[in-house]
Amino acid sequence: MIQESFLATSGLVLIRLVELYGIDPQGFMQQAGIDAAVFRDPKARIPIRVSDLAFARASALIPDPAFGLRAAQCWHPSNLGSLGYAWLSSETLLTGLKRIERFSRILGKVTYQCVDAPEGLRFIYDHRRGDAPYAHALADCGMSIIVDMCRKNFGASLNPLTVNLRRPPPDDPQPYLDYYRCPLRFGAGEDSLVLSHKMAEAPLTSANHEIAATFDAILTRQLAALIDTDILSRCKLYLLQKLTSGEPSAQALAQALGMSRRTLQRKLSALGLSYKSVLDATRHDLALRYLDDPERSIIDITFQLGFSEQSAFTRAFKRWSGATPTAYRAALRELA
Repeated sequence: MIQESFLATSGLVLIRLVELYGIDPQGFMQQAGIDAAVFRDPKARIPIRVSDLAFARASALIPDPAFGLRAAQCWHPSNLGSLGYAWLSSETLLTGLKRIERFSRILGKVTYQCVDAPEGLRFIYDHRRGDAPYAHALADCGMSIIVDMCRKNFGASLNPLTVNLRRPPPDDPQPYLDYYRCPLRFGAGEDSLVLSHKMAEAPLTSANHEIAATFDAILTRQLAALIDTDILSRCKLYLLQKLTSGEPSAQALAQALGMSRRTLQRKLSALGLSYKSVLDATRHDLALRYLDDPERSIIDITFQLGFSEQSAFTRAFKRWSGATPTAYRAALRELA
């Protein structure tokens, strides 16, 4: 089966982070199954499963529960490849954040979203790891880097209006207050920050339209090549867009991808996949995310996943997870 991957150079952030805590980086990479040579190749990619194992190991080894915040000390624009340099040349924080939203697929299994809210620009970070044991630490890394990126472009005085974190309130919130320097909401429904419209749209002294356009062209080619070679991601993207209208057919999916149904079946089969397995995996992933949101009812989730009846969703979810959606949600509440 094809594996999702992430940009290898971004993995250097974690390596530098563990080194800050006195962990031997060479030994850490060896135990995580990472070849140090891969970080010297700006085009190299590493399977997501390797990244997740490495991060889980770091979370177990580092005693500081807020260690992820120090990722802001460990990143460099080059770790993000062309996207890092396009960010530096952005005209405003808004255009820079929209670049990240558009090209995040290049970085790996992370999604970003810009939302124009009455109070300001809300930037949502979703690592798509759900409630994995290391998920909150991963969010700390991602969110701290985003804020530091904004401070590098705008100035060190930048403070968000608010920061929302899915992690439960920590025993010691002071590291978070010291870093974000703004009101915090723990136990939120998302990991996000809010910037004032004035701050988000202010012209940046580092802006360079010509350089930004050059890197945008490079990023567009990289994204096109990545999507074109990743049939699984292309299938999932189509299904995500169409599920709310009912269960898409294999024929409709094949047509959307510009190939015959037989060709689609052959390509998926070569990866050990089938249309049904991809559809199930997409629905399962969405179901887990939706059930984590108390505002979504089981009925709403049923139709958002393209099921015509709640009983069909219940049977499918029990097959995927060994529990009914209601029982799974109740278990989440007990853990909260």
